[in-house]
Amino acid sequence: MGTVTTSELPTQYAPVDVETRSYERWVSAGYFTADPGSGREPYSIVLPPPNVTGSLHVGHALDHSIQDALTRRARMRGMETLWLPGMDHAGIATQNVVEREIAKDGLSRHDFGREAFVERVWQWKEESGGRILGQMTKLGDGVDWSRERFTMDEGLSRAVQTIFKKLFDDGLIYRAERIINWCPRCLTALSDIEVEHSDDDGELVSIRYGSGDEEIVVATTRAETMLGDTAVAVHPADERYAHLVGKHVEVPLTGRRIPIVADEHVDPSFGTGAVKVTPAHDPNDFEIGRRHSLESLIIMDERGIITAHGPFQGLDRFEARPAVVAALREQGRIVAEKRPYVHSVGHCSRCKTVVEPRLSLQWFVNVTPLAKAAGDAVRDGRTRIHPPELAKRYFDWVDDMHDWCISRQLWWGHRIPVWYGPDGDMVCVGPDEEPPAGYEQDQDVLDTWFSSGLWPFSTLGWPDATPDLARFYPTSVLVTGYDILFFWVARMMMFGLYAMDGQPPFRTVALHGMVRDQFGKKMSKSFGNVVDPLDWIERYGADATRFTLLRGANPGSDVAISEDWAAGSRNFCNKIWNATRFALMNGAVSDGVPEDLTAADRWILSRLQEVVTSVDAAFEEFEFAKASDALYHFAWDEVFDWYVELAKVQFAEGGAVAENTKRVLGHVLDALLRLLHPLVPFVTEELWRALTGGESIVVAPWPSASPGLLDPVAEQEISSLQNLVTEVRRFRSDQGLKPGQRVAARLSLCGTALAAHEGAIRVLLRLDEPADTFNPTARLTVGTVLVEIDTAGAIDVVAERKRLEKDLAVARKEQAQVTAKLGNEQFMAKAPEDVVAKVRRRAEQAAEDISRLEAQLAALPA
Repeated sequence: MGTVTTSELPTQYAPVDVETRSYERWVSAGYFTADPGSGREPYSIVLPPPNVTGSLHVGHALDHSIQDALTRRARMRGMETLWLPGMDHAGIATQNVVEREIAKDGLSRHDFGREAFVERVWQWKEESGGRILGQMTKLGDGVDWSRERFTMDEGLSRAVQTIFKKLFDDGLIYRAERIINWCPRCLTALSDIEVEHSDDDGELVSIRYGSGDEEIVVATTRAETMLGDTAVAVHPADERYAHLVGKHVEVPLTGRRIPIVADEHVDPSFGTGAVKVTPAHDPNDFEIGRRHSLESLIIMDERGIITAHGPFQGLDRFEARPAVVAALREQGRIVAEKRPYVHSVGHCSRCKTVVEPRLSLQWFVNVTPLAKAAGDAVRDGRTRIHPPELAKRYFDWVDDMHDWCISRQLWWGHRIPVWYGPDGDMVCVGPDEEPPAGYEQDQDVLDTWFSSGLWPFSTLGWPDATPDLARFYPTSVLVTGYDILFFWVARMMMFGLYAMDGQPPFRTVALHGMVRDQFGKKMSKSFGNVVDPLDWIERYGADATRFTLLRGANPGSDVAISEDWAAGSRNFCNKIWNATRFALMNGAVSDGVPEDLTAADRWILSRLQEVVTSVDAAFEEFEFAKASDALYHFAWDEVFDWYVELAKVQFAEGGAVAENTKRVLGHVLDALLRLLHPLVPFVTEELWRALTGGESIVVAPWPSASPGLLDPVAEQEISSLQNLVTEVRRFRSDQGLKPGQRVAARLSLCGTALAAHEGAIRVLLRLDEPADTFNPTARLTVGTVLVEIDTAGAIDVVAERKRLEKDLAVARKEQAQVTAKLGNEQFMAKAPEDVVAKVRRRAEQAAEDISRLEAQLAALPA
C-alpha cells in the first residue's frame, strides 16, 4: 500500500480529496474487521441500530463520532476491536412509509393482502431503505461491515422466536385483556415509552349524576367517555359521600344506573372528590373496575369513533366531546366548565395523534423479575452507568416498571409465534418446530423494541454458541443518549441478563446529551436551527464536523454547536496540515528521540507526556470535550505557536542542533497525529503516512507516556521565555509598533535562565542588537529582566501621542461615570449585588487603563 510523499501534499487541505479515498482504503484493507480468534484483549461496541427509514441527523453524528473515537483508540491500543453495525426494521415507521407510497396509487395494504404487502415492504427496504448506512461512511464510521445485521434478517428472527418461546415457557409472556395505549391513526397498541406527554389546553367539565339525596358531581376532561361509565368512586374515608357508598345513580344521557363505590385510589382533594369510572377507557379506572368487579363497556372503535348506541354513535371522539357537553348542558347537568384547562395528554411518538386508552386483548411481558435483575446488575457493579448521577433515572424506571405490552397490530415485523387450534387451543412454536396441522398463527407482530432489546447478543450469533458471542459478549460499552435510557437500555439489560445467564449486555453505559444550538435551544425545524451534518461534512469536512461535536461532548450533558465553531474546527484541521507540511519541508522525521536536546526540545517532549496522560484519563471517563480541548490547545498553543517557531531558530543554527530538532519535531507530530486520530481520522491519516511512511495510522500504536521525558525545569524555563515574549509583544503594541517591525533593543538577561535563549527571543520579538549609539525611548521590566527599546524613527510620535491621549480621555470618562454610580446611595441600595460587582470591576479596569496609558505617554520621546 503506497504512502503519501511530502511533495504530494497540496498546499491546502481539501477534505473531499482525502475522505472517500482513505475510507475505501481502510475498508478494503480489513482494518475494521474483527478476528475472534486473535487472542488479543477484546473491545466491542454494538451500534444502536438506526431505523431503516432514517437519515443521518446531528444526534446520530454525535453518537457515531463518540463510538468511532472509542473504537479507533482501542484498535490502536492493540485490542481486538469490534464495532458492529446494523439497522432496525422500525415496524410502525416503515409500514407507514410504504402505506403512504402505495396510497399514491389509490391502494391500501388490504388491497395487497398480508403476504404481498410484506413483500412490498422488503422491496422498499432493498431499494430505498438503509440510506443512513452510506451516510455513515461519510462521517468515517470504522464499523465492521462484514458483520452488518438487520433486526429482521434470518439469524435475528431466529433469536426473536427463541427468546419468545423461552419467556413463554417460563411464564413471563402472557396474553390478557388490559388497558393499553392505542393510536387511532397507526391502528396499533403502543408501549408506555412510545407515548410522548405534553401539557395541552383542554377543558374540565363538572357533571351532576343522579338527583336529590343521591346527587353526586364528578369532573372530567373527556366528557365523551361518560357513555362508558360503570361506577362513580369516592375515597372510603371521605365523610361527604359516606352515605352514598353502595347506592346507585343514573348516568346522564344513557338511562343506565351505576353503583357508587369506595376505593383508596381516589384523591379526595382533587375536584369534588368523586370520580367517574370508565374501566374500558382509562388505566386507573380499569384497576378500580377489577377491584370492584365492574363491567367494562367499550364505547369507541379502533379509529376513535363512538360506537355506543344513541345520538353520538358514529361521531369522532373529538366531535363527540362538545356534543356530549352540549346535551348535558341542555339537561341542566353541567355544574361548572373550565377552559382552557392545561393537563398532560399522551401522543403517539410516531404520528403525534392523541393516544386513546383502550381495553384490548394483547400480549405482555411480565417484567417484574426481569426488571429486578436489571436493577441489581447496576447496583452490584456488573454494569456501570456513566455519569453515575444518571443511574437514579435508570433505577426510577426499572424499579417501577409496568408489564410491557409487546403486541402490535401491524403487518411489518416479527409475527408472534403463537398458533391457535380450531378448539381454542394455543401453542407457542420455537424456531425449529412446526405448528400442529390446522392451526392458525396470531395476526399481531412484536413491538420493534422487543427485537432491538436482543441486539447486543443476537447480533453475535445467539442462540448459537458462536466464537463472536464467546469473544465479544458482554460488550465493552454502550454509547447512547440519556433520552433513550428507558426506551432501549433497560430492555437490553433485561433480555441480556435473562438470555445470557446473568451476564449483562455491556460493562458500561456511557450516556451523552442532546445536541442543541449555540444558545442552548433544542433543535427544531420550527426554530430554523436544525443542523444537517451531511451539509457540514460537504462544506467543512468530516473531521471538522466530528471535532465540533466532540469538543462539546461531556458525559450526560447537552452539546451546544454552531456553524462558526464548525468553521473554527476546519481552521484547526488546516493548521495541523500546514504545520506538518512545514515540518516535512524542513526534513522532520520520526525515528526516536535524540540524546542531545535543547531546553525547547525537553519542554515540548515533557508537555507531550502530560498531554498523553490527560487524554488517556479523559477517554477512560468519556470526557471527549476535555480530550479535544487538551489536544487543541497543545497542538495550536504549544506545538504550532511556540515549538514550531523555536524550531525555526534551531533549524537556522544548523549542525547537530538542527538535525536533532528535525527528529524532535517529527516525534512530537507523530504522537500528536496519533492522539488526534480517533477524533479527526482523515486529516491525521494523510499526514501521518506522509510523515512516517507507515501503512496506516488506523493500525499504528497508541502513544504511551514516558515518565523519563518529564522535565519540570525545562517547562519552567520555557514558561519564563513565553511570559517574557508575550509581555514584550504587548508592550511593543502599546508603543505603536507593528508586529513585523524591527527595532533595536537591549535585553538584560545576565544571570537568568533566559540568557541562553537571547537569540531566540530576539528572533521571536523582531529585536535587533543595539548599536553603540543606542538610546532607549521605552523600558519594560518582566520579572528580573529589563527590556529597553529604541522606538525613535520607528513610530510617528505625534500620531501615537494623539491616539494615546484619545484613549486616555475615554478611560477617564468611563472612570467618572462608574465612580458617580458607586457614589450614588440610591443605586447602591437598590441594585442587585452582581450589578454592583460589575460596576466595581469596570472602575478597576478604568483605573488600570488610565495608569497604563499615562505611563505610555510618559515614555514617548519629547
